[in-house]
Amino acid sequence: MRSLIDDAADRDSEDILQDVIATILDKPDVTAPIQNIAAYVYQALRNRVIDYMRRRKKNESIDAESPDGGKRALGEILSDLRYDAAAESDRNEINRDLNNAIGKLDEYDRDIFIATEFQGLTFQELSDVWDVPIGTLLSRKSRAVKKLQKELIKIDPVHYTELLTGINRIRN
Repeated sequence: MRSLIDDAADRDSEDILQDVIATILDKPDVTAPIQNIAAYVYQALRNRVIDYMRRRKKNESIDAESPDGGKRALGEILSDLRYDAAAESDRNEINRDLNNAIGKLDEYDRDIFIATEFQGLTFQELSDVWDVPIGTLLSRKSRAVKKLQKELIKIDPVHYTELLTGINRIRN
């Protein structure tokens, strides 16, 4: 396990191990026997390291130039604060289209998307409240985003294909 996280100074494998041990000792049902403690601890450590690695995202500078070279950098777009009626109209249109697309999602996908994107809840918080595994929530969110992208492209293929392609390049 240590080899998975040895490369960063801000992470410490002992902290992860201590967290796993504390979780095991604070288990709500202490009467339930663990058949193979070594396997249980190993799997718990492995899962915790994977959770940590998933949380770690590569940060992209908003001042970085667009990969296609022809577009403005995201930082330039965000720093342009002058009021523009056309841009305001575009934002209103995008909001309307996004609300329509969100409305077409099924209940589970819509709930996870709204909770994470608009309410700012983490997957861990949702997992605790909804009593649903984090992996299931991640799957639902991924499915919701893909469905939203398809719905937006149906609404306006030219505009949203270009917009979503640019967003996907920034994410990767």
